[in-house]
Amino acid sequence: MSDEFSTSSSKDIIADNSPQLQSAKNITTVVYALQAVSFLFGITFLIAVIINYVKQEDVKGTWLESHFRWQIRTFWYSVLWFTIGFITLFILIGYLVIFVASIWLVYRIIKGWIRLSENKLMNMN
Repeated sequence: MSDEFSTSSSKDIIADNSPQLQSAKNITTVVYALQAVSFLFGITFLIAVIINYVKQEDVKGTWLESHFRWQIRTFWYSVLWFTIGFITLFILIGYLVIFVASIWLVYRIIKGWIRLSENKLMNMN
């Protein structure tokens, strides 16, 4: 972690209101929103991860870097599990895989968005 932000009493709550960090936080919020909207318009999931990769340098060394890692991992693991689900649809287990992957995706979006709104790091455990 860099010294460009300070922490409050809770070890993972970040207090920094610099314009650059606020802008990066807004982008992180947009990515969570695009991930959520992907249930209606799948292309927004791809747009979200592209934004993550394009803006990754802007958050390097900040607490938002943990959110970007979370969002990128959410994308790639979702692609993996939904692909497995679609491939196995013909043996019916695919429906279960897709259902569980959907619940997992909703969980990841909600957890990340809540922690972002609380200015907290994403724990990768």
